[in-house]
Order: sequence, then C-alpha cells, then structure tokens
Amino acid sequence: MAEGVILRFDDVRGYGFIEPADGTEDVFVHANDFGENRRLVRAGLRVRYEVTQSHRGPKVATVSLLAPPPEQERVPSPACPAMAVMPQPDDEEVCDVLSAESLGSAIIGLLIEHVPTLSGGEIGAIRRHMTDLARSHGWVDG
Repeated sequence: MAEGVILRFDDVRGYGFIEPADGTEDVFVHANDFGENRRLVRAGLRVRYEVTQSHRGPKVATVSLLAPPPEQERVPSPACPAMAVMPQPDDEEVCDVLSAESLGSAIIGLLIEHVPTLSGGEIGAIRRHMTDLARSHGWVDG
C-alpha cells in the first residue's frame, strides 16, 4: 500500500486527487471510496491507498484515512470556494471550472437539503443570481 496526502478535494463534485509520498503521478479519488468516512475528507489529510489504472490514469482501488497533521487544515480557495486546496509552492491554486448547468444543479441540491422551506421561485432566483455571480468571476463556463 502507498501513502500520500489529499492534494485537493471538491466537496460538491465528490472527488479529488492524492499526491503520492513517492512523488509519482497524482491519483484520482472519489468521495465514495471513503465509505462512511466521506464527510471527514479534506485537503491535507494523509491517506493509505492502493492504485489501479483506468483509461484516464491512476485511480484509487482502496483507501483509508490516516491521522491528519495538526498544522494542516482545510483551506477554501477564494477562486473556488467549494474546493479545498493545499497551498502550492508557487501559491498557484488549481480548480475545475464548472458548466453553468452543473453549478445550478449543485445550488439547487444544496438549497433543498439545507433550506427546505424555500419556494421553487425563490430557489430559481437564488440559482440565477449565483450563476451570474459565478460567471462574472470566471467560475463557470459560458
């Protein structure tokens, strides 16, 4: 089994990448790979894992959480608030740009789950305003 650190993890999209301790290529990991520990996953967390090859590159076959280093904590990216990132040596942050549809779906799901008293009209208005804001900052395509 290999060890590494979760380099970045997107809570909304449910996936991230592990930076192997041996310096090899980053490994894709899906939130479901963590089972009941899914809610504990964040950038900076140490993991032990096995790798399998997919048509897109290395991905996790099995993964388990190790104790996080005390100085490491979740750092939300100002460019991508839903994605936690590890500071890079050159302070460059990496995040995915979503489609407006993907962002809209994520917003709707979040609002329904956390504010179930909103009406459909209110949810639609919030979605439109948030998507416009995201477009103005380059967080979504289109």
